[in-house]
Amino acid sequence: MKRHIVFYTASAVGLLGAHFAQAQSTQPAQSGELEEVVVTGIRGSLEAAAEIKRESVQVVDSIVAEDIGKFPDPTTAAALQRVPGVQVSIGNNNEIVGVLIRGLSDIQTTLDGRELFSANSRNFQFQDLPADALARVDVIKSTTADLIEGGIAGVTDLRLHKPFNFDEPTAVIGARANYSTNVEEVNPQLSVLLTDRWNTGIGELGALLNVSWSETDYSRPVTYAPIRRSTGFRFNQPGFMVQNVAGGVNHYGTYERPQANAAFQLQATDELQFYADAVFTGYRSENQSAFVETQFFNSPATGLQDLGDPSGDCFLARVGPDGLNPNAVQLRAGNFTVQTLCNVNNATFTNATAFSSAQSRDQETNNYLGAFGTRWEGDRLDLKGEVSFQDATFEEEVFIVDIGKRIPVTNVNSSFNEGGLYEAPGNPLGSADGMYFRNGLNQNFNKSNGDLLAIQLDGGYRLDSFITKLQAGVRYADRGAEYDQARVNRGAPGGDLGTLVSSTGLGEEFYASMPGIPRINGGQSMLLPNPDYLRSDAGRDRLRQIFGFGPGDPAYQPERHFEATEKTSAAYLQASYEFNVGDSIIDGVFGVRPTRTERTIAGARPSTTGVTPLSADTTDTEVLPNFNARWVISEDWQARFNYAKTMRRPNFDSLNPGIDYIVATNPNVINSGNAGNPELKPQISDSFDATLEYYFKSGFVAGGVYYRDIKDRVINAVTAEEIDGITYNISRPRNVSAAELQGVELSGQMFFDFLPGAWAGFGVFGNYTWADTEVTGDDPLKGFPLQGVSEHNFNAGLLYERSGLSARMVYTYRSKYYDEDITGGNGLRPIDADRVNDPSYNPIWLGYVRAAGRLDMSIGYDISESVRVDLGGTNILGSKYRSYMGESFFNRDYRYDDSIYTLGMRVRF
Repeated sequence: MKRHIVFYTASAVGLLGAHFAQAQSTQPAQSGELEEVVVTGIRGSLEAAAEIKRESVQVVDSIVAEDIGKFPDPTTAAALQRVPGVQVSIGNNNEIVGVLIRGLSDIQTTLDGRELFSANSRNFQFQDLPADALARVDVIKSTTADLIEGGIAGVTDLRLHKPFNFDEPTAVIGARANYSTNVEEVNPQLSVLLTDRWNTGIGELGALLNVSWSETDYSRPVTYAPIRRSTGFRFNQPGFMVQNVAGGVNHYGTYERPQANAAFQLQATDELQFYADAVFTGYRSENQSAFVETQFFNSPATGLQDLGDPSGDCFLARVGPDGLNPNAVQLRAGNFTVQTLCNVNNATFTNATAFSSAQSRDQETNNYLGAFGTRWEGDRLDLKGEVSFQDATFEEEVFIVDIGKRIPVTNVNSSFNEGGLYEAPGNPLGSADGMYFRNGLNQNFNKSNGDLLAIQLDGGYRLDSFITKLQAGVRYADRGAEYDQARVNRGAPGGDLGTLVSSTGLGEEFYASMPGIPRINGGQSMLLPNPDYLRSDAGRDRLRQIFGFGPGDPAYQPERHFEATEKTSAAYLQASYEFNVGDSIIDGVFGVRPTRTERTIAGARPSTTGVTPLSADTTDTEVLPNFNARWVISEDWQARFNYAKTMRRPNFDSLNPGIDYIVATNPNVINSGNAGNPELKPQISDSFDATLEYYFKSGFVAGGVYYRDIKDRVINAVTAEEIDGITYNISRPRNVSAAELQGVELSGQMFFDFLPGAWAGFGVFGNYTWADTEVTGDDPLKGFPLQGVSEHNFNAGLLYERSGLSARMVYTYRSKYYDEDITGGNGLRPIDADRVNDPSYNPIWLGYVRAAGRLDMSIGYDISESVRVDLGGTNILGSKYRSYMGESFFNRDYRYDDSIYTLGMRVRF
């Protein structure tokens, strides 16, 4: 599937010779181009961002670097959370991830205007590009015809430094030490930027090289209280429900992020420029998830010694024969009862089965992007031609082994400060004595690859009329995506709890002590299979032998393979206009972008005779109009109105015509699988924005409203399906949904220049977003808000900058939201009495995250014009992630988000 670099180079050289040039795009990068020397310090960064917002044709919020190699926040995603309408979440490795713009993750990400993605996805993982490399980020919320289609949420354009932004030779070296309170370790972060310009016989030449590297140790302890189960099952105490298991996990490990980018510019004449860019981003990680779990319903030998008083939280529920919510097969057969159940938070169990599990991972990402182009900027005519290419790969090896034993006594509290608190006296899992193999061995080896070749031509011509400029362009993109996986598992030798670890000859090298989980046995360490042993070839083969596998890594399985090729042709025509109405000015753009996509998807499905290949060819054509208007009412006031039709193509894995599934070795894990749908249509949105903005000498205040009407939303519905006599929860995507989004965004900043002396260095900034989202159409979640969206979100910041000292403190808050649709799961839930006998009805059951806020700060001082030191902290109040299932008394996860403190120095020559 990969294309040859020779073809890239030949295409680029041919294009360079054509003397195409850069059209003066309506993107904010063109209307608000910034010289690097202008932006220094917190205030300079905020003022530059305000100027971009003011002068842009679209509705744009920008983040500008405070200096070379100094972005306002430590990561790109962390900086984006300060933008009105943007919400984020925290990943297992404590990085900020999951960026949403106005409630949608369907973001078109570009790097210097070029399409950017991660592996075989359509999205880009913002954490893959370190913030040290960025000059600025533009969050474009209302699109125009000259922007690459694909983001119904908006476009996020990441911009790197370029040599012609510097007036003199420059070298910047940055070093930072990052201290994690969860790990109690100091990690390094380094960056170097070198750039210069020379006058040569063929014109002025500029070159820039920027490299960075960081290493991070992390730990994120989690306590979970999962689904509730009727104590009528196993314990013959009907009318009550308790949590099915008591467990926790510590996600911990190490990752590195290398990054390098280079840029070359040649100004051959006053009008003609050639350029070339190259970018590499990487990720290397050895990490693990260390699970510890006690299971109360697995064995009839487990006793319920003490069942605490009911909490008073009771409801009517359907109960299957296993004490859980009945699945679709059981509902159709009428295999359930209807009971009134009361929640019990405190219980003591005896002789329960427990396990510790090491889910070891070895992960690597490599993302390469390059571009060659030329631009002509004349008195009236602008031209640009460019070839860009990208190759992105993600590889992962996951090796999982469970061990365990019976636990004499387990005390459970499901509701301690909105989370679980568990105690097993004597910490039995801390000793290797009596340790058995449990559940099974699982191997998951997978590789994702995506590549892109894009050719783009743009032109613009300025006119002396109310139509001030005409623009036109074409783009051809050849995108590929591929996925391979080997996923095999096998139950424990001799069955669950059937083989002592000590009987296999495995010694001390097999065991390791995991970092403790504060809410389990007071944070004491427990034993688990050594993750490093599970990553070693010798360790893997020894365990494969014990579990009955052959040696060596499993080969990729053809039934789990899929690949896609997608060829997209797009063109646009756009006009800029400007005219006077009295003393005011109205300007803007209007245009249209037709686009056509042809794709081939190939996959497979297992069958009784082997593997059945499947393939599908699809085509979609869309015409995307836009209209943008800005009314410059006075020198200080302006208003905007924007309309655009936008689209989002389905993810490649959603289009896979195949199906895969696997039988779980853990009895508390549901057999599951995934299937795609090659007939999925693109999502289409009609988008409206209106703003009113007031700019004054020391700041601005802006307010805006937005509305999105989205058709053909893709949802994944989980249903129980019986395959070869085994029931699986199969997830399938469908175009059955629609959504409406509307909201209000308020933002502003002000510097207190009117105060005397040093007090004039203070300033404030902030924003607030009210997001009202609703799922419509035939979606089972009709009437609910969109997943991952908080109704209320705000940032409030205080800053100071004076006499070389700068400081910033920001509090970010978001209200509750749901992050998971667990309707297809087996957790008990309330049901209306008049629906209990309707087999087609399964009550909606969602996992909610409680409201939370985080406080971040930074302090810096210029020791000289060349040397600056700074101190920073993120989540300095130690905010925790707390969640629940459906009803607020069903506590779910209590996650210990990290607090990180940094000390850095930056030297500029």
